[in-house]
Amino acid sequence: MTRVRVDLNISLDGFATTTDQTPENPFGEDWGRLTAAYAATRTFRERVFHDTSGAGTTGVDEKYAARYFENIGAEIMGAGMFGLHANPDDPDWRGWWGDEPPFHAPVFVLTHTPRERIEFANGTSFEFIDAAPEAALRRAVEAAEGADVRVGGGATTVREYLRAGLVDELHVGITPILIGSGIRLWDDLRGLESGYSVASETAESGVVHLTFSRAN
Repeated sequence: MTRVRVDLNISLDGFATTTDQTPENPFGEDWGRLTAAYAATRTFRERVFHDTSGAGTTGVDEKYAARYFENIGAEIMGAGMFGLHANPDDPDWRGWWGDEPPFHAPVFVLTHTPRERIEFANGTSFEFIDAAPEAALRRAVEAAEGADVRVGGGATTVREYLRAGLVDELHVGITPILIGSGIRLWDDLRGLESGYSVASETAESGVVHLTFSRAN
């Protein structure tokens, strides 16, 4: 049965984004600190950096990095995660990931601006849709063909799905740093834990992996 999943990295004070982005550094200085443990894993190095040497960490962080890619049949993301906010007038913008995006599945990008569908040789495709969360999810579930659907981000998109009660599994890697500003994951989600079983595990890096799971 298809499950709707979310995986995010957040800071100790709950921020999933940073506010120090510049055109020269579109992710900001804090982004590297926020995602350092994840980026160091063997799975991330292989799937995102295309490093097939086997290098990378193999502990608790690696377990969750590997889980991130398991059984995903489709993805939903906001326009910001695709990078449309930084490249609104570039019709040739194809996302942050070059010619080999790590998704290997259909990706539905939520945007009010029409754009042509993009396809890659590794099975990744980006389709740009103007749709409410429920309608986008129906399309993603159909495309997933029984596999899971991941709501990839950013935090504003994830909160919409959490508020609508559409997420079956939420995993957050809480990095022990303070950012102080940005977009917080937890705002307007009082009582979210109700209806979920909650588990936590601390990695060697100090990242706390918190998982909210709902039985289907």
